[in-house]
Amino acid sequence: MANHKSALKRIRQSEKRRVINRYYHKTARTVLKVLRNEEDKAAATLQLPSVISLLDKLVKKNIIHKNKAANLKSKLTKHVNKLA
Repeated sequence: MANHKSALKRIRQSEKRRVINRYYHKTARTVLKVLRNEEDKAAATLQLPSVISLLDKLVKKNIIHKNKAANLKSKLTKHVNKLA
């Protein structure tokens, strides 16, 4: 167990941050799953900008890596364009 006040504070901050990051990550996975399962091109086209925006925000907060976000955006865009 930590002995210094600063170490105790860091433990509290880390746990708080972990929970928040976990929520953001789970939310992103859910949104991606919904977009991947979308069959209607019009609905998917409307959803795509908000999903891309969410991925960019996750990159900005260092929750996911920028290359992973780029790969996801590319694959989702291809998926939406392929819908008939």
